[in-house]
Amino acid sequence: MADLSLGALLELERSGWDALCESRGGAFYGELMLDDGLMILVNGFVLTRDAVVESLNGAPAWDSYELSDERVVPMGEDAAALVYRAVAQRDREAPFEAIMTSVYHLVDGMARLAVYQQTTATH
Repeated sequence: MADLSLGALLELERSGWDALCESRGGAFYGELMLDDGLMILVNGFVLTRDAVVESLNGAPAWDSYELSDERVVPMGEDAAALVYRAVAQRDREAPFEAIMTSVYHLVDGMARLAVYQQTTATH
């Protein structure tokens, strides 16, 4: 049975960021997300699982990332939300900084990503 503890969810989240740094985010999130899962991005786009896979397959890799202020919010026996601040850098662009929320749901003993949302970090 999968674990929805802070440590386990952070491990999943870091695996996702690592995949984004290695240009394999499409494959990673294609496996991790529920079929009807959504990503809500800081720019207002709402992407289905298939759209996430398609957009990440051609996305430039991140060079680095840092996660902080991590918290888990239990949502019953089979779901939890992970909230954290991320700062990521790619090429010579300005750092991307946002508050992330990832909602995980246990399906057949595995944690699967149901909803991911980015919120602009204003301070």
